Amino acid sequence: MRDDLDFEGIQRLLEGRYADIQAGGEARRKEGAPVELDQTSVGRLSRMDAMQQQAMAQASARRSEEELQRIRTALQLLQSGEYGYCVKCEEEIAEGRLRVDPATLICIDCARATEKR
Repeated sequence: MRDDLDFEGIQRLLEGRYADIQAGGEARRKEGAPVELDQTSVGRLSRMDAMQQQAMAQASARRSEEELQRIRTALQLLQSGEYGYCVKCEEEIAEGRLRVDPATLICIDCARATEKR
């Protein structure tokens, strides 16, 4: 277990972010609802705009779900005493990187290696 991290503060940040994302979930679900294709009630351009907004809302919902999963994993790692270590190489994740994104699960070296693929 690392001594250089404020685990209680990190847990509060993660739980707060989790709650914020969940609170916005209902609005994202409504925005991602199927688009009405009745040509008598909506013009072609309006339907296209609605479909584009639907696709953006669905992408946002996927990103939010991915972040919720990262937060859940980070909270589990906090509970097990393994927080702050890279899940790929098991080296310490820099404190600065964790301050920027407390839900990060990999160190900067592994992140760079993943990006190069």
